[in-house]
Amino acid sequence: MTTMMSTHTGTDADARPRPVKRPARMRARRRESLTALGMVSPAVFLLLLFFVIPVTLAFALAFTNARLISPTPAHFTGLQNFRILLHDPLFYKSLRNTFYFAVVVVPLQGGLALVLALLVNGKVRGVNFFRTVYFIPVVTSMVVVSILWTFMYRQTGLINHLISALTFGHVHGPDWLNNPSTAMPAIIFMSVWQGVGFHMIIWLAGLQTIPADLYEAADIDGAGRWARFLYVTWPGLRATRTFVLITITIAAFSLFTQVSVMTQGGPLDSTTTVVYQAVQTGYAQQQTSYASAISLAFFVLVLTVSLVQRFLTRERD
Repeated sequence: MTTMMSTHTGTDADARPRPVKRPARMRARRRESLTALGMVSPAVFLLLLFFVIPVTLAFALAFTNARLISPTPAHFTGLQNFRILLHDPLFYKSLRNTFYFAVVVVPLQGGLALVLALLVNGKVRGVNFFRTVYFIPVVTSMVVVSILWTFMYRQTGLINHLISALTFGHVHGPDWLNNPSTAMPAIIFMSVWQGVGFHMIIWLAGLQTIPADLYEAADIDGAGRWARFLYVTWPGLRATRTFVLITITIAAFSLFTQVSVMTQGGPLDSTTTVVYQAVQTGYAQQQTSYASAISLAFFVLVLTVSLVQRFLTRERD
C-alpha cells in the first residue's frame, strides 16, 4: 500500500509542467524591441521633422495673421485667410493651370512610358542601350533641365532653328515661354520628356512580373498582339498602373521647379500654379499665414483626388 502511494505521488510530481524561465524570455523580447526602435528611429525623426511638424505649423498658421518678418506678434484670426482665398482670382487661375497641367501630363506621360516599356521589354540586341538613353533625363537635375530647355525655347533657340530648317524657312516658331498660349504646353512637353523614363522603369518592372505561361497559352489560342495586350498584359499591370497613376498625379500637382526657373509664373500668370503661388506669397510677399491657407486648401484637394483615384482603381472581387 505504501509502495503504491509512493509511486502515485512520484507520477503526479513528474506530470507537473516545469516553470518556464520568463525573465530570460522577457529580456530577449526587450532587446528585440529596443533594436527595432533604434532602427526605425531615424526614419521616424525625419518624418516628424520634415512632414508632421511642417504640416502642423502650416495648419496652425493658416488661422493667424503671421508674417515671415514682422515685429508684431501673430494672433488668431479664424477663417479670415480662407475667406480671402475664396475671393482671390489668382488662386482660381493657378488652380486652373495646375489641373490643366495634371490632366494633360498624367495620361500622356503614363501612356508614353508604357509604350517605351513595351518596346524595351523584348530580349533583343542593344535593348540595354535604349533603356539607358530613355532613363538619362530622370537622373538629371530638374533645375539643369529647365535651364537648358529655357535656352532651347527662346526665339533664336534650337527648337525654332529646327522648325525653320525642317520647313525650309517657311515656318518660324514663336517665343515659346513669353507667349501665354504656348508657355504651359512648352512646360508640359519638357516635363513629360524629363519624367517619362522613370515611369518606363516602373512599367517595365510590372511587365516582367507577368508569368510567361499566360503568353504561351494566348499564343496557343491564336491571340494576336492586341488581344495579348488587352487580356494578358493590361490585367497583369493592375497594381503597377495604380502606382504609376498616383505618383504621376502627385508630381503633376506639385509643379513648381519648372515654373520657377523657366517663366516665374508668367506671362500674364498663364503658368502660375498653386504651389508656386504659395511659395511666392509666403517668401516674396512674406504673407506666411495666407500661404499656409493656400497650402492647406491645396493639400485637401490633392488628398481628395488621390482618394478618388484609389477608389476607382481598387481591385474588385
